[in-house]
Amino acid sequence: MQLSITLLIVLLTVIISFGAFNNTKMINDMIFYPPAITRNGQWYRFITCGLIHADPVHLFFNMISLYMFGEFVEEVFVSEQLFGSKGKFLFLLMYVLALVFCLLPTFYKHKHDYSYRSLGASGAVSAVVFAGIFLEPRVKIGLFFIPPVIPGYIFGPLYLILSSYLERKAEDNVNHSAHFWGAVFGIVFLWAAAALLQADCQPAREFILKVKQSLGF
Repeated sequence: MQLSITLLIVLLTVIISFGAFNNTKMINDMIFYPPAITRNGQWYRFITCGLIHADPVHLFFNMISLYMFGEFVEEVFVSEQLFGSKGKFLFLLMYVLALVFCLLPTFYKHKHDYSYRSLGASGAVSAVVFAGIFLEPRVKIGLFFIPPVIPGYIFGPLYLILSSYLERKAEDNVNHSAHFWGAVFGIVFLWAAAALLQADCQPAREFILKVKQSLGF
């Protein structure tokens, strides 16, 4: 039985995250630390920071979200209606590039900030979630204690607004900027890939149609 790219990412992230929970050196070597990139050219930290997490709860919520949406998105990616045989590669490419893209604003803001650290796959997970919303805007989504009742086309804008607001307030240790830009990247990547590989950009047309149908237009 061939494992999906989604499940492979989840398994790899879980194994490495658990290995790093009690390993300070491993965390320090992999965490997103902008000065180490600015001064020492350790660009790999854009990727490795997505393989470690603050604690099991942080890891659990990221991986359950990735698995639930990733399996669906990957399945659509490999369908003949979208990318076919290129689907698995493009899904993996989206995830890896999202890890980098979502942290670029953070890097430029904190590149000389020696007190700043960031870790976790939240930005890349947001990219997968929003690619899923793009493909099926009527999907029901829950948040922590809220059952899955919020339609994606409502959840998506609310998530972006809330992430932007919390980033400006900066009252917690969560990198809300990575959440925001990861979500944006997921939609942009899917649209751009469809436009480049499918002349009619079918997912974009279907997305607009589904939103109109969901709103009763």
